[in-house]
Amino acid sequence: MKTLTLLRHAKSGWDDPVARDFDRPLNAKGRRAAQTMGRHLKSLGLRFDHVVASPAVRVVETIEAVAAGYGAPLYPAWDRRMYLASSATLLDVVRETPADADRLMLIGHNPGLEDLVLLLVPEGGGLREEVEEKYPTATLAELSFDIDHWADAAPGRAQLTRFVRPRDVDASLGPDRD
Repeated sequence: MKTLTLLRHAKSGWDDPVARDFDRPLNAKGRRAAQTMGRHLKSLGLRFDHVVASPAVRVVETIEAVAAGYGAPLYPAWDRRMYLASSATLLDVVRETPADADRLMLIGHNPGLEDLVLLLVPEGGGLREEVEEKYPTATLAELSFDIDHWADAAPGRAQLTRFVRPRDVDASLGPDRD
């Protein structure tokens, strides 16, 4: 049995004047959401044997805030392929995971993470419909596979066991109202 946890970076600051999208930092709400999700990960008792992350500034800052809430560092392997990766590239990263890692976490961007969930989880309602509707920033998806080796991860072979948005943990982190 293998468990894949996907975490989308928290809300970034579009008002911040940066030359490249890669350098865009989190905004205050994003930092708060990431820290809240870290506390939630801890409350669920989730742990990770291997973490792979995009090196984009907003992901780095998300990881720092999640770790602060979680109470322990995540020690990601930085992989440039994760920056704005397609679901196919993300699946390659999953399949390359060492066999001795049972709990993998990927931290990156949309639409790749959302597309990966939709690729790996067969149609049939439930939590998958929530992913189809929207995969918000700082949201966590957990998928389980009945496989022994990550190389065997394939479309339609996962079960979506958890889909948690920041607003599910703290209502004040829901969508902004006009």
